[in-house]
Amino acid sequence: MYETTYHRASSVDEAVSLLGKAEDGKFLAGGMTLIATMKQRLAAPSDLVDLRHIDAMKGISVNGRSVRIGAGTCHYDVASSAELRAVCPALCDLASHIGDPHVRHMGTIGGSVANNDPAADYPSAVLALNMTVITNKREIAADDFFKGLFETALEEDEIITAFSFEAPEKAAYAKFANPASRYAMAGVFVAKNGGDVRVAVTGAGSDGVFRHAGMEQALASHWSADAVAGIHVDAEDMLSDLHGTSEYRAHLVKVMAKRAVAAAG
Repeated sequence: MYETTYHRASSVDEAVSLLGKAEDGKFLAGGMTLIATMKQRLAAPSDLVDLRHIDAMKGISVNGRSVRIGAGTCHYDVASSAELRAVCPALCDLASHIGDPHVRHMGTIGGSVANNDPAADYPSAVLALNMTVITNKREIAADDFFKGLFETALEEDEIITAFSFEAPEKAAYAKFANPASRYAMAGVFVAKNGGDVRVAVTGAGSDGVFRHAGMEQALASHWSADAVAGIHVDAEDMLSDLHGTSEYRAHLVKVMAKRAVAAAG
């Protein structure tokens, strides 16, 4: 690892100020990806500004079916929230299968979404649940947030502070995990709210997380695992690597979608 200067911010304003003074600084929101990248000397930020000790960015609040989750909330707290599970158990289940216990106690929902790793779980939930991404500057709709592999709508000095959404009638997440890393080789999050159906796919797309319009239309007409059985998933749009070919991932997307719909009930 290259030399870096560590800063512990106590507020969002302080974090932005510290980053502005750095030559080539990075925000640290758990570090599950960034620290590993630095250890491999693939990243060498001059400064790290740690966001994990900003209390205002933590916590989960549920008012009726309206949910707000602080971006600094760790995966374990999302997984174990009784309030959240009462209205959206799918999100709790997603968080409970991220990495291992060490990762779940250190990694944060904000860090995962801001990094937009193509194999991360949370981006699919943000899209499928139609979350609003709240930053220190503005509010960004889920459909406008993700721009491609490791790319988002965030500006350099912009920090995700929270997420908000209305819990759907039905939702579930199913993923085929890499047995070593637990990253999603294909993960599908489905959500139904009245006639509105959203299907988001992570881990498989060559351009990162995406919504599958064909599955959404089929499920809006008939909410059943059988409804997606005949839907085409284009292998040309899928990732292909040593873990699986694009054709294999296209098959996995359909299988995970059927499992998610069945789990949602």
